[in-house]
Amino acid sequence: HAVQTYAEAEGFSVVRQFVGHGIGRDMHEPPQVPNYGRPGSGNLIKPGYVLAIEPMVNVGGADVHIVDDGWTVVTDDGRLSCYFEHTVAVTEQGPEVLTLRPEAAVPAGAA
Repeated sequence: HAVQTYAEAEGFSVVRQFVGHGIGRDMHEPPQVPNYGRPGSGNLIKPGYVLAIEPMVNVGGADVHIVDDGWTVVTDDGRLSCYFEHTVAVTEQGPEVLTLRPEAAVPAGAA
């Protein structure tokens, strides 16, 4: 919900065909972590989860498809798109972004 709300407020769309996921002993584990939805409708996030947050945000429409190489994803309308990922550990003290480079951190209160 948070990714969708922010992206759409800036005039972008969020892909629905791909979602984030839990990560642990296997690369892709439950729960699925969609980057869209209604507040309160998703999974309850609990301490102990490690999640791959993977939004794909498009300049145009939200629809995408995989081309013949079986790997490359392109937007249906041919507009630009970006994809990024962070791995987040959910602790009793709150979230910890495990993949955040120190030089990319935003100081508290600066955002």
